[in-house]
Amino acid sequence: MLLTFPLVGVRFNPVENIIQWRWRNLALVGIGAFVLSALWRWALARREMVMVSAAGQSSFRQRSIWDNRTLRWSVGGGVVAGLVVVPWLVSTYQTNIFISFLLYVILGVGLNIVVGVAGLLFLGYAAFYAIGAYAYALLNHYLGWGFWAVLPLGGALAAVAGVLLAFPVLRLRGDYLAIVTLGFGEIVRLVLENWSSFTGGPSGISNIDRPGLFGQELSVAGTNIYIYYIVLAMTLLTLVVAERLKDSRVGRALQALREDEVACQAMGIDRVGVKLMAFGLGTAWAGFAGVIFAAKTTFINPASFTFFESAIILSIVVLGGMGSNWGVILGAAFLVLLPEYLRAFSEYRMILFAVAMVLMMVFRPQGMIPARSRQYPVEDAEREEGGR
Repeated sequence: MLLTFPLVGVRFNPVENIIQWRWRNLALVGIGAFVLSALWRWALARREMVMVSAAGQSSFRQRSIWDNRTLRWSVGGGVVAGLVVVPWLVSTYQTNIFISFLLYVILGVGLNIVVGVAGLLFLGYAAFYAIGAYAYALLNHYLGWGFWAVLPLGGALAAVAGVLLAFPVLRLRGDYLAIVTLGFGEIVRLVLENWSSFTGGPSGISNIDRPGLFGQELSVAGTNIYIYYIVLAMTLLTLVVAERLKDSRVGRALQALREDEVACQAMGIDRVGVKLMAFGLGTAWAGFAGVIFAAKTTFINPASFTFFESAIILSIVVLGGMGSNWGVILGAAFLVLLPEYLRAFSEYRMILFAVAMVLMMVFRPQGMIPARSRQYPVEDAEREEGGR
């Protein structure tokens, strides 16, 4: 109450040249602070009780609603069906918002391979996003290459850049790896900003061609819907590949690297090869997303690929749940869609957003949908041992 007194308790009336004392507002601040503090302490106490209870039952697996495979497929099918009909039900502006949401899902899933599955802290992911975008913009501007010709090339260039970055940082981990990747992201941005004769510098590159559809001329709304379905198809492909990757031999090697790098090497897993695969696989999707972004906006400049962009993508992964593709989708919805649809509360939007982030970090530090580890029932192991 004392700290907020100058803001809510005192008001100067310049018309009558008097000071108004608003004691009622001060009382409401005190009551609100007391109630919120009580609720906060009760929630923390309840959280500690749940954690103690879970620790006492550590021999039993805490089942989640997402463990039900049928439920996951049902929810996923419903979400896909809803996304398929979205552009026919909403305006062009809303379709653009959903395109941005799906692009962030692709970026989040790609970064999740490096950060969530392999456990390598990566802070310069926007650099590979920029490589894909500028690959299409420059090849289209100077050589006249089309979208479909550059799309696989953009992903390949980003993957090659990721592997080249991985070579000098193979021995680094944790904060040191994060600093190097952050520096690489800033180097790429500064090169794009200062090489004006080739990249256009701060002015960027404009009049980038949109994707073609068998030579047909599409209206602005039609082109928007066409790009939306391209992004949706790429998102589904990204999710399928990422899910299959986690259960593959490469994916298990990446997870072993995340859990214990020394033990991973002691078990005979090639640590160098695994890190190179993690960087190459994760950055390729940033390149694909960059090509689509350049085709969607028809204009790019270095201001679109700052560290803030990398921070948003990393926040999507951490908030949704590291290693969880379902979590990435929910995290992207929370960080991309929610701020847009809270514009009605423009004065309080960022406050609500910040409060939600703080509550999530306190009560769900593992993310909204944590990654599910593969389980092996004890009965099967005993039966297999008895057979031997």
